[in-house]
Amino acid sequence: MSAVPSISYGTLRLPTRWLLSPLAGFTNLPFRRVVRALGGLGLATTDLVNARALCEGSEKTLELTATCPEDTPLAVQIFGADRFYLTEAARRLEGAGHASVDINMGCPVGKVTKTGSGASLMCRKDETVDLVESVVKSVQVPVTVKMRLGWDEHSLTAPAFARAFEEVGVAAVAIHGRTRAQGFSGSVNRDGIRQVVEAVRHIPVIGNGDVRSVADAQVMLRETGCAGVSIGRGALANPWIFRQLHQWEQTGRFDPPGHFDDRLGLLRQQFQYVVELRGASRAVPFFRKMAHWYLKAMRVPPSLRHKSQLAHTVEEFEQVLAEIAERGPAVGTRTDQPDMTVSVPSGPNAHW
Repeated sequence: MSAVPSISYGTLRLPTRWLLSPLAGFTNLPFRRVVRALGGLGLATTDLVNARALCEGSEKTLELTATCPEDTPLAVQIFGADRFYLTEAARRLEGAGHASVDINMGCPVGKVTKTGSGASLMCRKDETVDLVESVVKSVQVPVTVKMRLGWDEHSLTAPAFARAFEEVGVAAVAIHGRTRAQGFSGSVNRDGIRQVVEAVRHIPVIGNGDVRSVADAQVMLRETGCAGVSIGRGALANPWIFRQLHQWEQTGRFDPPGHFDDRLGLLRQQFQYVVELRGASRAVPFFRKMAHWYLKAMRVPPSLRHKSQLAHTVEEFEQVLAEIAERGPAVGTRTDQPDMTVSVPSGPNAHW
């Protein structure tokens, strides 16, 4: 194998070029700890954080930025449209020791875009570039931008934005290969991502969208020329994907993902991290969405998946897990199951 390509965000050198994308409600500290322990992850990014709420000291927002010594390197993704709050939030995050600040220009959800934030920033080029430049100048840590190809198919502005962002000091851009109008529907436009890659001179462009396997990542690299790949939904179905990608890049081969009992062990470990972070009384409701993803990927019978959603206490949830452990998968065996993938629901991921 040839030398493994490296990637840097300014002075921040990443250990691999495989990144965990921010997904609201999912890529929190407990999940990041589980994924990092499996290996291969180059950079994780938090759930999107409201810049104004962060500056105002919102307890819920501050919890989104929670981290621990092994959760590194970590970028915090902020959203907003107000210069003061964005720059102040970036300064506070730098002061708290975070490695990088990422600006969200990709969120398609109406409650975000109607405030002028998220993907709607792509509708105001000069104003947005000036806003991003202010954030870049306010901190010493690398500032990056996550965006979509554009607002809709008639406004594919990402290449022009990427070129302008590079000129004002942005360290990298990540591109989700859909427009705001698409949401998560339709297909990723890898040619659109390639146009962004070709628009910049030096900064890394990270490809994102519909990467659920090593083969998908290979296609993304080959067809776009991107420097790295960011994975969100694919990591929910297969938390081993970053280790697999790192193995593939180093040796040309990779181990299969964990089997049924490995996944059950991950679920239990992540749940314990949630208890540590939020306390026993808040842990079970918080973990329901994530448990659903785990159990569906494990081919747990629908009746037991439903029963897990009805648990209200740690003890009740553990009892359901004990039943699941005894019952095993509904399809395949404990060590030989179909590909562990989960169909992507429609609508914003916050509603999954």
